[in-house]
Amino acid sequence: MQPYVPTAPLVMRLGEQVVDVTRRALVMGILNRTKDSFFAPAATFDLDAFLSRAEQLVLDGADLLDVGGVKAGPGEEVGEAEELERVVPAVEELRRRFDTPISVDTWRASVAEACFGVGAVIGNDISGFADDNYLPVAARAGATVVATHIRLRPRVADPNPQYADVTASVKEFLLERRDRALAAGVAPDRIILDAGLDLGKTAGQSLQLLRDSAEFAALGYPFLLSASNKTFLGVMFDLPVTERREPTLAASALGITAGCRILRVHDVAGTVRVRDAVQRLLEVRGD
Repeated sequence: MQPYVPTAPLVMRLGEQVVDVTRRALVMGILNRTKDSFFAPAATFDLDAFLSRAEQLVLDGADLLDVGGVKAGPGEEVGEAEELERVVPAVEELRRRFDTPISVDTWRASVAEACFGVGAVIGNDISGFADDNYLPVAARAGATVVATHIRLRPRVADPNPQYADVTASVKEFLLERRDRALAAGVAPDRIILDAGLDLGKTAGQSLQLLRDSAEFAALGYPFLLSASNKTFLGVMFDLPVTERREPTLAASALGITAGCRILRVHDVAGTVRVRDAVQRLLEVRGD
């Protein structure tokens, strides 16, 4: 696979910051205030443990912090009030302690709005903007949004996803969601795209989307890769979730080479090293 070579500068806005991601990928550290995450369940549900983990991610070199209060997959119901209680104080405390831009991983417009009010600058919505208020809320706040492909909806099992061409279908979906964001008043430099690996995809379909990352990068918006410890890697290598570090790092390296410019990961330190090594190698090649 040939490295992706951008044809034009690519910048994104994160609050008041303007970040050039033409050739440098950003590492987004995952911070879950959940009791049932698929990776290390409840390890950072306690606020003190959460903040300790956040401090480590910042020290490890995280460019962004992504805060979530509800896992994507099926599980115990988490109502709006509980999600607000989990994430708003966490975002507020992160904003007080660190300068690192904060993303809120939620599909509820009300939760996003509350988090934007206390310092979050990105709304990471895996539902594909299913909440009609999400984009207007983000536009009013001047927030950046992540448009993610999903076939059904969060927290709903999707055991038999079928596509005539998964890459073409996902691309069409993301362009339509981009158009929705623009129509709602979200600025073009505040839109990020995400193919949604594992979200309504088989392992083979997720692998194809990873391999086709350059096609998404070529759409002209920062492309987010969320492959960290995902099921498709476990299927490929027959590994439980706690033993997928090396495949995740390999996926990150492949993604960077193919134009992914935001890497959402659990292992920030390892990903930063891989990111910097890949960037240096591409510079040496002259790409």
